[in-house]
Amino acid sequence: MSAQTLTDTVVADLVADAAAAPSMHNAQPWLFRYTRGDRTLALRADFERAMPAADPTTRALHVGCGAALLNLRVSAAHHGLAAATTLLPAPSDPAFLAAARLDAGPDAPRDRAGEALRALHPAIADRHTSRYPFDEQPIPDEVRARLVSAARTEGADLAFLVPPHLETVLDLIRDAEGYDRGDPAREAEQEHWTRFTKTDAPVDGIPDYAFGPRDASERATNRDFTGTGAPAGRARVLFERRPQLALLSTADDRPADWLRAGQALERVLLTATLDSVSTSFATQPVEWPDLRWVLRDPVHGTGNPQMIIRMGYGPTGPRTPRRRLDRVLTIEP
Repeated sequence: MSAQTLTDTVVADLVADAAAAPSMHNAQPWLFRYTRGDRTLALRADFERAMPAADPTTRALHVGCGAALLNLRVSAAHHGLAAATTLLPAPSDPAFLAAARLDAGPDAPRDRAGEALRALHPAIADRHTSRYPFDEQPIPDEVRARLVSAARTEGADLAFLVPPHLETVLDLIRDAEGYDRGDPAREAEQEHWTRFTKTDAPVDGIPDYAFGPRDASERATNRDFTGTGAPAGRARVLFERRPQLALLSTADDRPADWLRAGQALERVLLTATLDSVSTSFATQPVEWPDLRWVLRDPVHGTGNPQMIIRMGYGPTGPRTPRRRLDRVLTIEP
């Protein structure tokens, strides 16, 4: 690819891939601004899509934007571009999360790091959150090692939970789900991002077809987007007896670390997708400060918990809606 082919159409493709990233309640809290003159794509937070009840520090918002940034880097590599990325380039502007300068042509590097990113590109379209039961087949050690390495490449740690720590975390997830249901502000916030397709034509949020069934044993790790008003007739099935959970952590806990956590998260998810591993999230206890710190392994745990990922073999989950590109991308001279 030559520099002359870095067209507005290519930029739109990059942003479409970036916007396929997961975010809390599928709020898609990102905006992109491309400047043709210096070939720089800016990632900005859309704080109008923040969740002050469940995410008062905007930690989760930053994680979602970090996931979008990783997708952008993958897409750039796929298009033969080098994306030189700077996190938080303007400290006085907290909404300016990252800048990526896009270089093309014979001078664009084609190193191992770029090739590794390029290999992830097919997974962007195939990665979906699955709130369905997985089977009991364990994830092989070699697959787990690739997922741990994916997180480490982006500056984060990924640890698969084992008993008795696993049981502790499962209890914390259920406790947090109960806390959420008892908090009117969080309940209202979740309801705001819930979409019922008989009356809505959703472009964001969690549509009803992505809720997944309820666990007949009431032990599921998935967030219940029906809240306290579960619709009649919703399917009840048994989920896996012992979920395979992994905890993503970072050494520090500042906005730059949250962005790194998001990039690590998405790299893990794309790697899992290529290995036919389905994924979902169990972030409820991460959103409660008094529970978040208990998530760490009491013997060996260090760092700051950023995400709990549920993994396994089963349905891949449906595609969820995305905002139109003209709502998230601005192109300037």
